[in-house]
Amino acid sequence: MKELFDGADSFYFIGIGGAGMSALARILLSDGKTVMGCDIARGEYTGALEERGVVISYDGRDDRIAQCDIVVCTDAIKGDNENVAFAISCGKPVIPRGKFLAVLSKNYHTFIAVAGCHGKTTCTSMLAHIFNAARLKFTACIGGNDGRFGNCFSSGNNYFVAEACEYNKNFLLLKPDIAVILNTDADHLECYGSDEKLVEAYRQFADGSKKCVCLAGDRCARGEETFGYGVPADYTATSVSAVGGKYSFDVTEHGRRLCRVNLNVYGRHNILNALAAAAAARAVGINADAVSRGLCAFKGVARRFESIGLYGGCEVIADYAHHPAEIAASLRTALAVTEGELFVIFQPHTYSRTKNLFRDFVGVLSGINNLLVYKTFAAREYFDPEGSALTLAQAVKKSRYGDCVRDIKNFLKNASPGDKILVLGAGDIYAVVREMLG
Repeated sequence: MKELFDGADSFYFIGIGGAGMSALARILLSDGKTVMGCDIARGEYTGALEERGVVISYDGRDDRIAQCDIVVCTDAIKGDNENVAFAISCGKPVIPRGKFLAVLSKNYHTFIAVAGCHGKTTCTSMLAHIFNAARLKFTACIGGNDGRFGNCFSSGNNYFVAEACEYNKNFLLLKPDIAVILNTDADHLECYGSDEKLVEAYRQFADGSKKCVCLAGDRCARGEETFGYGVPADYTATSVSAVGGKYSFDVTEHGRRLCRVNLNVYGRHNILNALAAAAAARAVGINADAVSRGLCAFKGVARRFESIGLYGGCEVIADYAHHPAEIAASLRTALAVTEGELFVIFQPHTYSRTKNLFRDFVGVLSGINNLLVYKTFAAREYFDPEGSALTLAQAVKKSRYGDCVRDIKNFLKNASPGDKILVLGAGDIYAVVREMLG
């Protein structure tokens, strides 16, 4: 497979508009390769690629596929997709994104893969800032828009830092030098069938690495390097303080103080992300000063507790949280920085996740006084009433259901200047609210 890639000069991406797909396309562009692709609609990532000269099709079959050496396909695309079928008819190798990432990673001396139900994008971005502070040659493939690096940065092939997605068991294709496992909370159970099989997959991912950095006490921790806060761990936080929802702490390495970190992002949960990044950075020999400066330089990723504007005098904060544990963390942070009332708009992401974790969603949402549950972002799935947003809204006391901008505006009529609006979800609710803000 790697030999096939080595001889390829042109690549076609089906579903090029996703964060992960467009990042891979950008890496190829930086290596002088020809890139083209298609998607269903223009977006932020396709626009950035078009500015770099990539021609993207948005309508029907693209005959340019016949001119390319390799076709890369996102997991969201079904097998009956018109362009996939055309590529196969042309005899072109059609490679899923996960397998493409696995082969690409072999071009780098050291590969760090960041896995976990939540925190992957933040931790990967933190590592990019640490490597940058250390002035090392590296490439980072980020599943979101970092404030400085965007979703991709490449200055050389000594180190490769990328997210390892557990969806469809894609991360089992990767053989990293260092595996980072932030957590193993239950998710994507439609792929695994049970929580036990999910954890076993994480263990296989850890076993496929040369070294593993795990959350202390986690179900798949192998006892190599651990990080944790409030529990015994190889890397932990001491002398913790907080100002306005942002945390400062000493990183302690094997019982000795390593450095002081002043995070420029909100939320206590980011202490764990920072400790994981510090442990991975130290595993490749990065000094304490670069760890501190890199973590301090990180100012966040889009849709990770991002302030996106004002509505009726209320600050609007958007967060990608779409898993109960992520929602709980975002709510803690929001309540800590809200002086007035908190109005929450949550969009469930996929029917299967809502159905499989229904009790957890009801539990975490039931404590919210002002809640609107917005129509489900289905992604790749078909309607399932047991996992619908309406069913969830009916199960949560004091909640309302909405499926249009008018419903959102009616929900926010009681908000007053000084209150905060928290928008949660990984679907199109971000775009809906941003358009509403004007």
